[in-house]
Amino acid sequence: MHLADYEEVMKRLLTFVALLLGCVDVMPGIPVQDVSVVLTDTCNKNTATNRKYDLLFHEAMLQLHKGHIDSAFDLLTRCQQLRPDASEAYFYLAQIYLEMNDSKQALTLFKKAHELEPRNTTYLERLASSYIDNDQFAETIKVVENLYDIDKSRTELLETLFQLYSHEKDYEKAIAVLDRMELADGPTEHTALTKCRLYIELNDAVNAVKEAHKLTERYPNDLRYRTLYANTLLVTDHEEDARSELNQILEEEPFNLSAQQVMRNYYIRRGDEESADSVNHAILLNPEASIEDKVNQMRQLIIETAQDEGDSTVVLDLFDELLSLPHPSPEMAEMKAAYMELLGMSKDSVTNAFEYVLQLAPDQASARLHLVQQAWDEEDNKRIISLCHAARQYNPEEMVFYYYQGMAYYRENDTDHALEAFQNGISVINEQSIPEIVSDFYAAMGDLLHMKGREAEAFAAYDSCLVWKADNIGCLNNYAYYLSLQNKRLDEAEQMSYKTVKAEPENATYLDTYAWILFMQNRYTEARIYIDRALQNDSLPGAVVCEHAGDIYALCGDVDKAMAQWERALVDDPENKLLRRKIKHKKYMRK
Repeated sequence: MHLADYEEVMKRLLTFVALLLGCVDVMPGIPVQDVSVVLTDTCNKNTATNRKYDLLFHEAMLQLHKGHIDSAFDLLTRCQQLRPDASEAYFYLAQIYLEMNDSKQALTLFKKAHELEPRNTTYLERLASSYIDNDQFAETIKVVENLYDIDKSRTELLETLFQLYSHEKDYEKAIAVLDRMELADGPTEHTALTKCRLYIELNDAVNAVKEAHKLTERYPNDLRYRTLYANTLLVTDHEEDARSELNQILEEEPFNLSAQQVMRNYYIRRGDEESADSVNHAILLNPEASIEDKVNQMRQLIIETAQDEGDSTVVLDLFDELLSLPHPSPEMAEMKAAYMELLGMSKDSVTNAFEYVLQLAPDQASARLHLVQQAWDEEDNKRIISLCHAARQYNPEEMVFYYYQGMAYYRENDTDHALEAFQNGISVINEQSIPEIVSDFYAAMGDLLHMKGREAEAFAAYDSCLVWKADNIGCLNNYAYYLSLQNKRLDEAEQMSYKTVKAEPENATYLDTYAWILFMQNRYTEARIYIDRALQNDSLPGAVVCEHAGDIYALCGDVDKAMAQWERALVDDPENKLLRRKIKHKKYMRK
């Protein structure tokens, strides 16, 4: 635990000797000869209490320092009982309650400590923090205001107050805090911009325009502030003044992107779609605009077209025009492909659009991933393998391509290449990797290793899978089942399998696994309950499930049912010699 002001508290403990000094003046009504007796009794009592308190408190601090929270809690509670007026006992008890995640009780104790020492800034700071923990922002504001009143040099508290008032949507007081910040540190660009924004929130057009105009006066050669001023005029319904200001800006700087964007908004407000489209066209062809700016502009146009149920062909034509320019942007090409898919255009045209992206930029991972996912949906494993093979050249750090390639090989029954893909993919795992994908990586590896008879490696892979995602249900089922086949760690297997049944109580595969593990634990009656449920939830159970059912029924004494399930299993697995012996002898046999 962090012990705030620990050294200061220890210094304070050394002063307890002062308590041995005289305690009271001569009290009226008490004979002079009796005064010494009263003084002695009172002082002795107070001194003994204080000495005991100081010793207990000192020991509590030592226990806290050692990390012995329970002992410190008991000692501080006794301190509180001895000296209800001692603020530090409440303060440190509050911190212990914070460690115990009891923020409400901590708040009560911080408030008490503050009441006993109202000007202790450490107490005030922790009280403010505690109010925030309890979502009591109005009370937090009072405390922070108090802190600032105590020490006006702490101007950082004004920023805190501004954030608190803004959180409470008390914009008038937030503006008042900004005024105080300007008095303390002088006017700044940040405060002026923020005040302008808040005045707009308050629908105070006069002051919003006034603040924006101040910036143009303070920075007359900075077109950013003149554009801000024009935008403020526009949103406060001074449309013609805004247009006049914008025209002047664009005369000085024809490719000023911000001014173009505000001008487009002006035409939209006026309902002049033709002029708005013209300005939008100019923005997209602006040689000084970045690709990011142009992509954002197209995104805005797509949103507006969808909202207004506009003509999507206009947007597509604009995409084509931009992509016909020298050095077309891969980002713009990918946005076009995504828009085509959003419109529900043919798969071939969408595929061609994404392939064009890769022609422009073979390392555009998002476009390639889109094609991979499309091929996955179509179960085109060869195309997945090809796309992922290229991805491993251009994007070797992208784990998802190893995953899809491994799964495609898996679906093609090429276990060697599947395992190689997964193993290579694991080499690029890092702290930013998506846990679900990493978990599936290890789960698939475990399955492959089991298929190859490498059980120890398979179980290690399953363990890694569950580290990344403890509730990977498919892994839990397979892990548990393969353990049961080896008659190993059955208790652990039963716990894993039960999680799958709890998660998916109607999954016949999981029910069968759980029933079989119970059977291996000689819990035949329970096993029968779950194998019955497995058969109920599987209209076409396979040979393994039917054979399990027969084994369970046999050891529950129901031979007729056992025979029926064994014979049913034999239809799908006629080469099963053990199964034939069970049927011949009408009894369960392990080997």
